Amino acid sequence: MDQTTPQSQSAIVIIGSRLAGYTVIREIRKLDKTIPITLVTREPGYFYSKPMLSTALASKKEAAQLISTPADGMATQLEMTVLAECDVSAIDTNAQTLKTTKGVVSYGKLVLALGADQIRLPLQGNAASDVITVNDLEDYAHFRSAITGKKKVAILGAGLIGCEFANDLALGGYEVDVIDLAPQALGRLLPEAAALELQGKLSAAGVTWHLSTTVQAIGREGDSLQVTLANGNKVVCDVFLSAVGLKPRIDLAKASGISTGLGIQVNRELETNIKNIFAIGDCAEVEGLVLPYVMPIMQAARALAPTLIGQVTALTYPAMPVMVKTPALATVVSPPAKGAEGKWITTPVEGGLESRFESADGKLLGFALMGTATTQRGALTKEFPAILA
Repeated sequence: MDQTTPQSQSAIVIIGSRLAGYTVIREIRKLDKTIPITLVTREPGYFYSKPMLSTALASKKEAAQLISTPADGMATQLEMTVLAECDVSAIDTNAQTLKTTKGVVSYGKLVLALGADQIRLPLQGNAASDVITVNDLEDYAHFRSAITGKKKVAILGAGLIGCEFANDLALGGYEVDVIDLAPQALGRLLPEAAALELQGKLSAAGVTWHLSTTVQAIGREGDSLQVTLANGNKVVCDVFLSAVGLKPRIDLAKASGISTGLGIQVNRELETNIKNIFAIGDCAEVEGLVLPYVMPIMQAARALAPTLIGQVTALTYPAMPVMVKTPALATVVSPPAKGAEGKWITTPVEGGLESRFESADGKLLGFALMGTATTQRGALTKEFPAILA
């Protein structure tokens, strides 16, 4: 096994080559052109935009076309070392080293940008193993191959990713069935009135909804899959996509004595309970918050980069509305904090809908904007309190 170490013990090592990992490196390079940086990733190390996976079909882009820069290009551009297709099996927090499939890697400061895995529900039936999840470019390539020449796709999950894929597939000419235990689409983000509006637009685009139920079994019959629902109904499809949510990758951290909860727990400087080890992105939990969206990642990277080179900076989260990529109905939402007290007030507008979640004294604590109302995004964001001040 080759022994591989960064140039010096002051080196910054990042595990993970997706948006969080690469954005931190870009931010570091804006501040310091010379500090040694090594990126370790189990993936090929190329850069691509993961959010594009749920919109690539309608834009007629194959998986390979989503790669904006190969690994060697990223290494050159950011003047760093990339250890691609390299698994990390252990972190020695005392020696400050990583045990990897390409040898021992020393670090001065370590950043865990491990991402998250798609949650896989334990499904019954002889076709349970045929269920597809899309969490990276290789998954997407497999999914595109599976749906080629097919007509019907069923999706388990009516959350953000499920709705985006449903819209994308419908635009691509597929018949789409969406199944969810919740009584509405985007149950964690939208009030009922806004959800019904989105469901109506997606129905018109060719999506069939199966809500307040779940999958009991999935079986193969010839070339088709037969999905039996808990309510007794059956859905026949060619391909079954599961999009029920994400689970932060915490196993490596947990095995290393790093505190974990829902995610890898960090303070406002994004440092874990172990000195010189930090976490960012979908795997990180900041003051109880795990926010698997682009804007929180960008915000966190801008705070973490100066901290890593000695300019300690606390993370703040301003209001960060989430854009739902559903062309059938443009949607922007900034959900109220968990446990916030108030009520949704929905106002139809010409070509859209505005929903405000207000406290008893009229303060804006959340909003959902649809269609033409999305032009109010900037104004309402200014009125909205910071998520983490």
